[in-house]
Amino acid sequence: MNGSCLNFNNPIRDAISRVRFAPTSNNLLISSWDSSLRLYDVDKCELRLEAPTEGAALLDCCFESESTALSADSDGSILRYDMRLGNSNAMGKHDDLATCVEYSEETCQIISSGWDKKIMFWDARSASSVGCLSNLVVGVESMSLSAFSLMVALKSSVHTYDLRYLNGTVQAKEPFMDIHIKCVRSNSDLGGFVVGSTDGRVALEYLGKSNSQKDGYAFRCHPKDKNGRYHLVAVNDIAFNPSSCGVLVTGDNEGHVTIWDVLNRKRLVELPRYPNSVASLAYNHGGELLAVASSYTYQEANEREELPQIFVHHMDDSHFKSVPASSSIKK
Repeated sequence: MNGSCLNFNNPIRDAISRVRFAPTSNNLLISSWDSSLRLYDVDKCELRLEAPTEGAALLDCCFESESTALSADSDGSILRYDMRLGNSNAMGKHDDLATCVEYSEETCQIISSGWDKKIMFWDARSASSVGCLSNLVVGVESMSLSAFSLMVALKSSVHTYDLRYLNGTVQAKEPFMDIHIKCVRSNSDLGGFVVGSTDGRVALEYLGKSNSQKDGYAFRCHPKDKNGRYHLVAVNDIAFNPSSCGVLVTGDNEGHVTIWDVLNRKRLVELPRYPNSVASLAYNHGGELLAVASSYTYQEANEREELPQIFVHHMDDSHFKSVPASSSIKK
């Protein structure tokens, strides 16, 4: 189960912020604090593109299509890249750090958020602004999109917006009382979302009236130690396996990666610990590949500052069988 490490002739020079697989290929998009967006062909084991920007750190990225990508930058800019030509242009700008960017196939909109307490919307076809939500009480830590549902993490709560009715009722949930949410990831097959907290917990929440009879729950990624103390470390990212409903992977700030079956409340397998924090996780479109970004994240004063690396695992049946001695999920 050891993953292969991607080879870069010119190493990634600063922290990785996000990795994402393309919609239909095994091209991997990589944003980092070294101001460059990279496109890596995992099948051919080669870097296809390195697109530098003008000095701002890239804090998030996503695909709009196989040939078009987006980034959210520390100077507030939202950039759009032509991956064939290697050039980029600015879609717009936040008044502070731009923290998240997503693309909605359903509405053909580019959606971004930032520390300026705004969510901004652009029409991808005309590259024009089509709206802005500026009534947030805090900056956005994390954002996730599933069909028409947009989930936004604000401190300890998640606000859910319907892209068709942005002026309608906003559904708010607070999985962890007064504990900050590090990441939110939605899943249309589950009809809900999961969040990872700064104290090592994951919570599953369901949305909508059709799921009113389903109970969400929370669990800790690590059991108590021999002294009865919990392992309090941030869950930096979560990714759903697109080929297995309810199967997801978590990565934390101490290099632990664990695969879970949240429908059956089971821990399936823990991968070998990574040399650095786990900054980001991504499955490819078929769920056969899992990319793990091992990188410092600027969260702790004593983080290991080894060069960032990206490992790719080939998923097989061993990743979906429950660990015999472990493993009901502990709340």
